[in-house]
Amino acid sequence: MQFTYVVLEPNGKKRTGYIEAASKEAATQIVTADGKYLLELKEDRSVATAEDKAMRQGRKVTKGDLALFTRRLADLSAAGLPLDRTLQVIAEQSENAALSYVAEQALEDVRAGSPVSDALSKHPKFFPSVYAQTLKAGEASGQFPQVAARLADFQEKEVARRSQIISALIYPAILGSTAVLVIIFLLTFVVPRLSGVFKDLGNDLPITTRMLLSTTDFITTNYILILISIVVAVVGYRAWSATEGGALAKDSFLLRAPVFGTVIRKATVSRFARVLSTLVYGGVPILESLQLAGLAAGNRVFMRDAEKVSQDVRDGRAIADSMRDTGAFPPVLTHMVAIGEETGDLPSMLNRVSDSLDFEVDMGLRRAVSFIEPLIMLFMGVFVGFVVLSVVLPILAAQNTVK
Repeated sequence: MQFTYVVLEPNGKKRTGYIEAASKEAATQIVTADGKYLLELKEDRSVATAEDKAMRQGRKVTKGDLALFTRRLADLSAAGLPLDRTLQVIAEQSENAALSYVAEQALEDVRAGSPVSDALSKHPKFFPSVYAQTLKAGEASGQFPQVAARLADFQEKEVARRSQIISALIYPAILGSTAVLVIIFLLTFVVPRLSGVFKDLGNDLPITTRMLLSTTDFITTNYILILISIVVAVVGYRAWSATEGGALAKDSFLLRAPVFGTVIRKATVSRFARVLSTLVYGGVPILESLQLAGLAAGNRVFMRDAEKVSQDVRDGRAIADSMRDTGAFPPVLTHMVAIGEETGDLPSMLNRVSDSLDFEVDMGLRRAVSFIEPLIMLFMGVFVGFVVLSVVLPILAAQNTVK
């Protein structure tokens, strides 16, 4: 959800901006985390209009497009170009028409006196709160090129991870789809053609044949009802998972799911650690960094636990101690965070944890895929064998009877 806010800063100056958060309460906590006094906060639906217009200007904006946008922003600003010139070059060179349009809009805002972070935050579907807040901190600290480069590194790692996961799952997906299609073909085309033959053989059919015929009759007779049930189930699931309780239950199940649960948990922790490292390095206040990292982790369980850690840190507790008490964060993260707090080098420690977890995710994903592939083949072989057995047994029995 997108919100627009008006706050009163400690120096008495009013400031407006945009923020992306899961709820109004979460947005309030993020906005007021560094001592600002909230004057107004409301959901902003007008932002989508500009983004929709940008999307109509060209093809879909991918994570790879955004990573390239950020890399150019970092490289050009590091080369010494003023930020308005940087945006102008990006707008002219961008291969994606939608991002080119957004860069032009941001260029107009920057030339009107707005910081780059505020100009980009007006398009939260493209540039979420983590992105805008990190750049804002870079602007405030005078390290905009370095912070933008760090942000580009993070996005490029995310793109590489996503590409790796997709590549690893392509073969199992093709294999599984083929298995499903073969099963549907056998049950809806092959077996019904043979059902007349089986009925002529009488009632002394093997139990496997009777089970197969009953299943086929049910599917061919009630296929419309089955399709409607599938559609209703999908729509109902989407509606349920869109609720707060449903999303929390779904994300909690994913972390405990067999085979892939451990991989998902490590990937989520890695993303949380890398986002937190990027924000802290950029100079974003730790309370706001924890909340934004929880949002960026993409899992409601970690979002809730990050919020709890933020509350504990606000009360004076150490980050590592609070993380350890939640039970959601692995020991390797809590120990490295403790070291980072002691040495004052928290971003570096978080990056090391993320790199280590990325390696574990890679190995875990390979093991999970190598386990699933033979499982699909085994299931497919068992089912096809069951069908063949159900077809052959009554024929053999009939031949023996004739003899």
